[in-house]
Amino acid sequence: MNKEDRVIKLIEELESVFKIRVFLDHDPYKVLIRTILSQRTRDENTDQATNNLFEKYPDIYAVVDAPIEDVKKLIKPAGFYNVKAARIQEVSRILIDQYGGEVPDTVDEMIKLPGVGRKTANCVMVFAFELPAIPVDTHVHRISNRLGLVDTKNPDDTEVELCRIAPEELWIKLNDLMVQFGQNICKPISPQCEICPCTDICDYFSENV
Repeated sequence: MNKEDRVIKLIEELESVFKIRVFLDHDPYKVLIRTILSQRTRDENTDQATNNLFEKYPDIYAVVDAPIEDVKKLIKPAGFYNVKAARIQEVSRILIDQYGGEVPDTVDEMIKLPGVGRKTANCVMVFAFELPAIPVDTHVHRISNRLGLVDTKNPDDTEVELCRIAPEELWIKLNDLMVQFGQNICKPISPQCEICPCTDICDYFSENV
């Protein structure tokens, strides 16, 4: 089975176990800020911090003019709040000054923003603009290598390889399903191969179990 067919089989198997959780929000600014807040924290902490911030400061102009100490307090649940508060206001100011207050709809433009890498930009592409992209976080990077779909050392290279082998119509689904898979079955330590639906396409299983 070639790698494209293995990706298709992977998505089919994961869809039989997990529900797609692609939360679309057509406010690209809110998606961008939520993704910045999500770095190195859990989803529930991200949700709380995001809700706190936008309940009090509902748009980019309110956020950029907010007292920095207030922003820190509101986003504290997400952790690293000193760094994230400063980054949020810096990015907001650049978007206002250089992009008319709008988030650009290309990865190449988004990654010009401070602290915005390819994963963050791809999240905005998928969840705000509904454009095909593959956000590669630690789960996607680990699982892709463990299965043997790619042989890469960093998430950016993993993104390139997945985009090469995965049909474009599956890109939006891929991150969400693989994250759930990584959180619940294909864990970093002691993957639960005994309940995994994908053992027949997994190099790790064939070599170690």
